[in-house]
Amino acid sequence: MKTADTVQKKNAKNTEGWAQSISNEDVLCLPVNDVLAKLNTSQSGLTSDQAEKHLQIYGYNEVARKERRTAVIKFLLLFKNPLILILLLAGMISGLLGEIPNSIIIVIIVLMSVILNFLQESKAEKAADELKERVATTVTVVREGTQREIKLSEVVPGDIVRLSAGDIVPADARLISSKDFFIDQSALTGESFPVEKTASPVSPQCVSTVTDWSNYLFMGTSVVSGSGTAVVVKTGSYTEYGKIVKRIVERRPETEFERGLKRFGYMIMEVTFLLVIFVFFINALYRRGVLESLLFAVALAVGLTPELLPVILSINLSKGALGMSRKGVIVKRLSSIQNFGNMDILCTDKTGTLTENKVTLMLHVDMEGKDNDKVLLYSYMNSHYQTGLKSPLDDAILKHKDVDVTGFQKIDEVPFDFTRRRVSIVTEHERQRSLITKGAPEEIIKVCAYYEFSGKMFDMTSEIQRKIEQKYYDLSAEGFRVLGICYKKVKEEKSVYSINDETDMVFLGFVAFMDPPKETAKESLQLLTKNGVELKILTGDNEFVTRKVCEQLGCTIKGVVLGSDLGKINDDALARVVEQANIFARVTPAQKDRIINALKSNGHVVGFLGDGINDAPSMRVADVSISVDNAVDVAKESADIILLHKDLRVLEEGVLEGRKTFGNTMKYIMMGVSSNFGNMFSAAGASLFLSFLPMLPTQILLNNLLYDASELAIPTDNVDPEYIEKPKRLDISYIRNFMIYFGPISSIFDFLTFFIMLYVFDAWNNAPLFQTAWFIESLCTQTFVIFTIRTRKSPFFKSKPSKALLISSLSVVAFAIVLPLTPIGDLFKFQAPSVRFFVFLAAFVAAYLTMVETLKRAFYKRYAYRLEQVTVPQKGPPYPTPTAKLVQNMIALIGLRFENEVSTDSLLSDLREIATYPIDSDQFVHGLHHVRRAGLVEIDWRRGTIRRQPVLKDYVSKLPKREDWPRVADDWRRIASFIRTRYGRINTEYQKLIE
Repeated sequence: MKTADTVQKKNAKNTEGWAQSISNEDVLCLPVNDVLAKLNTSQSGLTSDQAEKHLQIYGYNEVARKERRTAVIKFLLLFKNPLILILLLAGMISGLLGEIPNSIIIVIIVLMSVILNFLQESKAEKAADELKERVATTVTVVREGTQREIKLSEVVPGDIVRLSAGDIVPADARLISSKDFFIDQSALTGESFPVEKTASPVSPQCVSTVTDWSNYLFMGTSVVSGSGTAVVVKTGSYTEYGKIVKRIVERRPETEFERGLKRFGYMIMEVTFLLVIFVFFINALYRRGVLESLLFAVALAVGLTPELLPVILSINLSKGALGMSRKGVIVKRLSSIQNFGNMDILCTDKTGTLTENKVTLMLHVDMEGKDNDKVLLYSYMNSHYQTGLKSPLDDAILKHKDVDVTGFQKIDEVPFDFTRRRVSIVTEHERQRSLITKGAPEEIIKVCAYYEFSGKMFDMTSEIQRKIEQKYYDLSAEGFRVLGICYKKVKEEKSVYSINDETDMVFLGFVAFMDPPKETAKESLQLLTKNGVELKILTGDNEFVTRKVCEQLGCTIKGVVLGSDLGKINDDALARVVEQANIFARVTPAQKDRIINALKSNGHVVGFLGDGINDAPSMRVADVSISVDNAVDVAKESADIILLHKDLRVLEEGVLEGRKTFGNTMKYIMMGVSSNFGNMFSAAGASLFLSFLPMLPTQILLNNLLYDASELAIPTDNVDPEYIEKPKRLDISYIRNFMIYFGPISSIFDFLTFFIMLYVFDAWNNAPLFQTAWFIESLCTQTFVIFTIRTRKSPFFKSKPSKALLISSLSVVAFAIVLPLTPIGDLFKFQAPSVRFFVFLAAFVAAYLTMVETLKRAFYKRYAYRLEQVTVPQKGPPYPTPTAKLVQNMIALIGLRFENEVSTDSLLSDLREIATYPIDSDQFVHGLHHVRRAGLVEIDWRRGTIRRQPVLKDYVSKLPKREDWPRVADDWRRIASFIRTRYGRINTEYQKLIE
């Protein structure tokens, strides 16, 4: 048995890649029989032996989980963070010094932080379970020529599956045959409408764009209408769906804020280590005893450690999360609030995120684009009375408006079919019968001999037909899904009508559909832009629909990049492209990840707003991920933040809440690294000339405990409105410079205190008095300094602290002053200072705060930019994507041809001659739409002609001013030479341009 298993595994390994690794190009482009042959199957399906063999080779059709670590291992790995290690060491040392309460507090803080992280990371595995539940548990397959029901997990490559309306696709498959077969794959590809699937091979040029895979079915998508038969080509983790699941369960990359905290931890570790070594050796050299010197050095280390950072963060984040929850925003991962505030670019899906993910009737117009109620009435009756399977477009018409059709009676209908692509119904109203037809505009025009305009009927002429076609093309180019409406009065009364009656009809107008933007999307995006967050749309839908949505949202379109372009450019070029463009259309999940990673590499903090299965991997890559109310469960599970309501304006409120949280966190960090560092540095310096320790280890720990207590109110503090206007980031250079600037100021006043105590109060031989005085002075200065460094403005006058922060700080200082006068002070070996000392103390504190306030202005003037999220400079000149280059070449050919009007066929032929890569018809038409939208040309689609417009000359005259003109000029010269060779002459208007 063991030998058989070994052979089986060896055979499986040798055969690996046969079906599961069959290339996409083979699956998509080969005829059906060739695909079946490559999969070693036939239309009769696999035999039982073949199915068993394939199951052994490829395994079960299950989405593979990553190998999970035990809960204990995952929990322990969270202790790798340098700050956590420092805190644990500090807690252990506090315990050794007898400071049991302090030690317990530190350990509890660390454990709370780690447990929260552990619980959040465990939720990633639930996302994969949600994905698996979307797929049906059984499926109908054909094996040995007969249909049978099998478990989903037993589907293998080569199986023939039968699908009909309502089914979930069980695996990735190539369609063999179909009838009126429509698939809803919006959650996977981002397309607004259900797409028709056919068995015909696709062209090789379409392989790079998933939305062009018209004969391919994706695992987990649903059948909307019709029926089809397909052959399974990939199962389990090899499917597009499975690849997404694998991405979701992978460990999430560190966010910008997490990286910043880690760098901060390393910086504190370095400073602490150097200071401890220095103090220990100095004290040991002065023969104060190795143990005493070690305890003093370690106490200093505890004083430098920001042990309250985890709890300050937790309080800050929890306060922010509670505030956001009251506005209908659920924060799943607390740390994401910081990244939400730091975010300077928001990448968003379109379908279902910015839009309703609901097909809506937007226009019912005549041939000139004017609103027409008769068009609505006739389209409504057609959708209302037809009994075939209603499409989303029919539903949109019926939901648009209640139309009274009580006076109409249905007589008959001619059902929809995919040959003529239209549906007709016959109605009777006041003893007059009408045949009303709705369908693809090009098919409607074919059966029309007349047209109606302003209530009057006219004969259809070729000129009017071209005008109707042009309006159809214009609406399509604006991103609408368009249907045509026509009718005719029926003279012959009969009980049954057929497609033969669809002749000599009257063209009435168009109905146009779109997935509209959410009501609050426009205002939300404007508010985000105002607050320094740039929007970039990453969608699987086409560029025309995306452009239209952007126009409706009021977004300025900087540049459009297609998914097919991204496959042709390297990472260096992409780093430039992502800065130049803000619409990325027809992109796959992997391409979305690549765009987000490029933005992060450029130094941006990137958020991602999505709602579909295809968005889940990108949510893992982004610094902060947001999902919306109508998102699929998988997207919600992968998100850090979920918007419970359709109101997208809470996005801006969340961003501002995140910035307030970040601002209060930075106050704690800056307070710690300035005064705290200064005081510890003073202690190290005092060790050089004192015969006793400047402060006992227990006194240092008490000082640190009281100081921490005063900081617990920082999360309640007010944040200046100016601070939250722009995104910020945790920059270690900024923190290090802050420490270098303000730490020595604290030390200056510490040394002044040392001088006063030694030479005014003669404390050379009075260690308790010296230690008490410095304890009080250091605690007062490092506590009160928060009021100066908490704002860039003048404290109290222009920026008031919260009452809680004011009360906590004053209480701690009062306690420190009174403590030496109490019996508790004796336990810490304090000695009450004289009244004269407090006069000096008041003067020192006032002078210290004044000096910090003065230096603060100089510091912020020099270094404030390091905290701001500034726009990343472009790396070199603009990079031309293949689509942009195609459009530029198209403009050059149209401009340099000597004729004012050229045919579309000759232009396509010219482009194919000069291009270094294949150009298909779709790319060509898309390029023409770009040129026409810019007003550079006028296109007669019926005649197939392109006419130059006066705007073209103005456009060309501005080309030399562009940054990339040297490259563009080379292209124009090359194209001019080509035109001279091919046609004998060029347009002399642009002669100087190419010389």
